[in-house]
This record gives sequence, structure tokens and C-alpha cells, in this order.
Amino acid sequence: MSAPNKSYDPVEVEAVKPDEVARHRADALAAIAAATSLDELHQVKIAVTGDRAPLALANREIGALPPAARAEAGKRIGEARGAVKTALAERQEALEADRDARVLVEEAVDVTLPWDRAPRGARHPLTTIQERIADIFVAMGYQVVDGPEVEAEWYNFDALNFPPDHPVRDLQDTFFVAGKSTGEGQDAAGSGMVLRTHTSPVQARTLLEQGAPVYAVSPGRTYRTDELDATHTPVFSQIEGLAVDEGLTMGDLKGTLDHWANAMFGDGVVTRLRPHFFPFTEPSAEVDLQCFVCKGASVGDPDNPCRTCGSEGWIEWGGCGMVNPRVLVACGVDPERYSGFAFGMGLERSLMFLNNVQDMRDMIEGDVRFTLPFGMEI
Repeated sequence: MSAPNKSYDPVEVEAVKPDEVARHRADALAAIAAATSLDELHQVKIAVTGDRAPLALANREIGALPPAARAEAGKRIGEARGAVKTALAERQEALEADRDARVLVEEAVDVTLPWDRAPRGARHPLTTIQERIADIFVAMGYQVVDGPEVEAEWYNFDALNFPPDHPVRDLQDTFFVAGKSTGEGQDAAGSGMVLRTHTSPVQARTLLEQGAPVYAVSPGRTYRTDELDATHTPVFSQIEGLAVDEGLTMGDLKGTLDHWANAMFGDGVVTRLRPHFFPFTEPSAEVDLQCFVCKGASVGDPDNPCRTCGSEGWIEWGGCGMVNPRVLVACGVDPERYSGFAFGMGLERSLMFLNNVQDMRDMIEGDVRFTLPFGMEI
């Protein structure tokens, strides 16, 4: 900035000449009018009113003018800057009004539309029934345990008394996980890993980790090479229970199953045991559930058939038995001191019983029309 000079002709100070001031004013007003958004206007405001704006620089030159010339130059520049400030305010008001009007249109909400058309959420019924069963056993003093779905053959078969030549260990019954390439292709059967065919390996792991006594249930997904149809699926859910303690008998097993049946299907429902064979239990039994719909009254009554049990009075529910001593030994438990029982049921089958589901494929297709009727039970 120049120092005051009384002999300096103000007409020769380029920045404060009337023509220059008028030009800067016109340029600023044109730039303001050309701004089409608030962001653009903000940039224009910096350009025309900032410290390096032409009118701001001209204002600084007033101090270099002779005292007699300062008033006129100050008035001229002040009017120009005032006009720019006014134009900025008016343009900002117009752009804000335009923005608000656009928002009202673009974000308008029709309050007359139905408010309840948004679909309500629903948990998958398999998840719900799994947690419901787990709660029943937690109330009985059991713990809920879990394990890997990709399991070692030893846990899935050997520890549970399945001999190496047992049919379920064939490729047509079990999903084997491919191992490292041998140069002649993947040797799946030799990898030592399978997709677990039941949740019993979790029981073996629990015994090895915790020892006896133990009371545990293990719900989860299992895998078998079944064809997908109305009553079978290659991926299904099970819940298996294990109790190992001193002095446990088949009577304890029967009482446990009866309590579970009553808690699940209603008071008065009982179970029956039919002799069967499982490698990991001895003796073993199939569990039948008394029909919780007809309570056996439809047997021999053709006039009142029961769709749930087929008028047989009983429904096949699952398998159970006393833990084979070989399994106890494999899991580090003394069979001379401890005994135990185990049981396992399919969750899909229980869901079909409880809710009259006719096709198991409905449970895995992900159609919201299937899950919505079950609601949000927690």
C-alpha cells in the first residue's frame, strides 16, 4: 500500500477510477447472477468479497489518496461493495427458496398412504424351535454346546464306535472334504475330514474336554447325501442330548424324553421305546411319540382319521439309548464308574409335527410367505 501523497492525482490511481470500479461491480453482479446453486454462490462470494477481490483491493488504495479525494473514492467503492453484498443476499435467498421448494417435491411424503404395508419381520421357525428346545433342557440343568460342521472322521465315526467298514462311511452316504492333491486328483475319502453327519461329535468333544459328569445338548446343522424331496434334505438340523453320570439308567432316559415331549407338544403326551441298533448306544431304541392331536383315539376309527399320525396313534420321533461303553472309553470316561444315555431328534421333523408342514423343501427355499406366519417368537 502506498503512503499518502498530497500531490498525487487521484485520477491516475487505476484501482479507484470510476470506470474500473464500475467494471468490477458489473463483473461481480454478473457472477452472482450466474450462480445456479448455493455451492457455486459460495465460491463467487469468496471471489467478489474476499481479501483478494478487486473491490477489496481498490478499497485499500483509498488510504494512498490525498485527503480531498478520499471521500469521493470511498463513496464510490462503498456503493459498489454494498451493491455486491445486496446482490449476494438476494441471490442466496432465491437459491435457498428454490432448494426448499425442490426438497418439498422430491422428499414429499404422502401421509394418506397405508402405513401398515411394510412387511413385518419373521424369524425362521427352525431357529425358533431350536432355541425353544434348548431352553427346555437348560431349565433341566443341561448346557448347550456347539462344535465344527467340518469334522474329523475320528470324532464323527471312530469315537462313536463306527467301524472302518461301516456303510455310512461310504461316499454315497457321507460328504467327504477333499484333501491335498496327490497328482492323480483329489483324494476326498483320504482327507480325514467330513461334513458332520450328526451332532454326536459335539458330545464326544464335550466328554473329552470336560469329562464326567456331563449333561449337554448340541443343536446344529448336519449333512448327508440324501436327495431333496418332501421328507428329505441333504442339509438338516438335529438336536442331540448326552447325560453321563453315576447310576444313570434307561428309566432316566425315558423320564427325560417324557418331560421333553410334554414341554414341546402338551401335557399328557407320552413316549414309547422300540428296540433298535445304533453303534454308539447299547441298548438302543427308536423313540415314538404318542400323537398329540388324536392321542391314539383315531386308531381303528375310519370315521375320524388323523392326518398327523396316519391313524396309527404313534409318530416316529428319533433315536436314543444308553451310551456304549466303547464310546465312554474312547472319550476317556471310566465305564465301570459312569453310565450315560443319549438321544437325537430332527428339528425339521418336529417342526412338521407341530405345524402340520407337509413339504420339507418349504423350510429351505427362503420364501417369506412360509416364514411370516410363524411371526417373531423369541
